[in-house]
Amino acid sequence: QVQLVESGGGLVQAGGSLRLSCAASVTISRINVTGWYRQAPGKRRELVAQITSGSTTNYADSVKGRFTISRNNAQNMVYLQMNSLKPEDTAVYYCNVVLYFSGGYWGQGTQVTVSS
Repeated sequence: QVQLVESGGGLVQAGGSLRLSCAASVTISRINVTGWYRQAPGKRRELVAQITSGSTTNYADSVKGRFTISRNNAQNMVYLQMNSLKPEDTAVYYCNVVLYFSGGYWGQGTQVTVSS
């Protein structure tokens, strides 16, 4: 069973920064794709950023230039650096991994609230 634990969420003023962390219970080498998703109240869960095993990244248009996804293979960690935060970035942020030859897994989520 794969476990993902997110941390780093909180309350921040508009224009501020936060770094989310996702600790995986499996080695990064088993992970094909890692993503950060978010879900705001009353809205569907949406992809924020992805990074592949080959370090190719993909971002939602709404966060390009502000958010950066990265991996630390030695520590089995994935990060989302969020800068220039806006009130519309307020949501629960979820870490997701898709393993080679297996399915996808979700973390429990971490709340990010950006005040105006």
